[in-house]
Amino acid sequence: MKLSKFIVITGVLLSTIHYANSQNRLVTYPAPEGADLMNDFTVKVRETGKDWKPVDTYLVKVDEVRNIKHHVERASMSYFDFSGEVEVSVTFNHGAIQSGRVRPLSYGITPTITNNTMTFKLNRPRNLSVEVNGDIFHNLHLFANPIDENKPRKLKDRNLIYFGPGVHHLPGDTLNVPSGKTVYVAGGAIIKGRIQVVDAQDVKILGRGLVLPERWAGIRIVHSKNVLVEGLITTQCPTGGSDSITIRNLKVISSYGWGDGLNVFASNNILFDGVFCRNSDDCTTVYGTRMGFTGGCKNITMQNSTLWADVAHPIFIGIHGNVENPEILENLNYINIDILDHKEKQLDYQGCLAINAGDNNLIRNVRFENIRIEDFRQGQLVNLRIFFNEKYCKAPGRGIENILFKDISYTGKDAEVSMIIGYDKERKVKNIRFENLTINGEVIYDDMPEKPKWYKTGDMARIFVGEHTEEVTFSK
Repeated sequence: MKLSKFIVITGVLLSTIHYANSQNRLVTYPAPEGADLMNDFTVKVRETGKDWKPVDTYLVKVDEVRNIKHHVERASMSYFDFSGEVEVSVTFNHGAIQSGRVRPLSYGITPTITNNTMTFKLNRPRNLSVEVNGDIFHNLHLFANPIDENKPRKLKDRNLIYFGPGVHHLPGDTLNVPSGKTVYVAGGAIIKGRIQVVDAQDVKILGRGLVLPERWAGIRIVHSKNVLVEGLITTQCPTGGSDSITIRNLKVISSYGWGDGLNVFASNNILFDGVFCRNSDDCTTVYGTRMGFTGGCKNITMQNSTLWADVAHPIFIGIHGNVENPEILENLNYINIDILDHKEKQLDYQGCLAINAGDNNLIRNVRFENIRIEDFRQGQLVNLRIFFNEKYCKAPGRGIENILFKDISYTGKDAEVSMIIGYDKERKVKNIRFENLTINGEVIYDDMPEKPKWYKTGDMARIFVGEHTEEVTFSK
């Protein structure tokens, strides 16, 4: 179907649009007919002193690993927009609430619990997990967005592709967005299929709705430049061979094998801001040559975000590259992040903060700062290795250097021994700095009085500092 005809068809749906002035303090979006909904929770929200408004709960699928088997579980998801302060009510429809929590824990949200209902207040946008009786696989993912300032003010615009509330099936299951176009998916809209930007520039993909393919990536950016993705809910959003990409307040949830959240392949100048990832593989990765994309990576930043790895790594850097023409992955920044979980039995693929250099990659100038790691189910806090993983690599990496861990905290008891290991005297891990690393409230530093003089400082944090490493330091 030609794009011009496609735009006309979406325009027919405009009579169903619910307009909300950006000054409104609370905007809810009724689910469209035909949406897959859940009834585990009844969710309501209100402005102070006003009436409660219902918030529909959608089905989202997540991956639970039991022993070595994967099980798809049915969780819930709700969303709304607000400014100022609102009160949220979550009623559990399957019995009394013995315990309840709202995560990330760093937000300090303590709900009031009465019988089967918990209530709490929000005074700023948050992406949350609401959990009852310790159940993390049938929880409520609650996305409390800011008021949407991107909503189109006029709909008759030849550069706008608009999807109003309702369920939309894309012709051929894919929308290819040309240069200069804006795609807007309204709250209360569900796109069945994929939106992708291929060989294009100056593109925006915005809104509050859901983009749900049968499998794999709901949004995809390929060989493109100057792309903004903001506010939507989908499965995966990889970026390959691209430059100047901003992905803001995107929520990605996956349940199938190889369900990475936010991959970066051979791309530069990428910003992730305020994203939420709950994934059945790595939440976010940075790779060189891979999947048909060629080149290194530089200037990649993820900030103000929440990561939840039901399988594999929350953050993973470096395994893939070009052996014949070695590449550099550099200037990578991970700032102000909450990590809610990490579950990986395979020792080769553990690490909340993982840099594994393969394929002759050189990885340098990486900053992990202000990262709060909650008690995860299985894995390691840190894994820095130069290695030759023959399953995925053709050679070991060249080096890992100039890595800063600043204001990293871990609270929990299930972390296994972390690893910092080089490969040989030419392929080293060097200049690794830990500043204010805090494990269960204790700061780990080279001169800490509790440390015997014959210990390595890493021993105090259960971090194995192995062979072919240089200048690994810990300071307050």
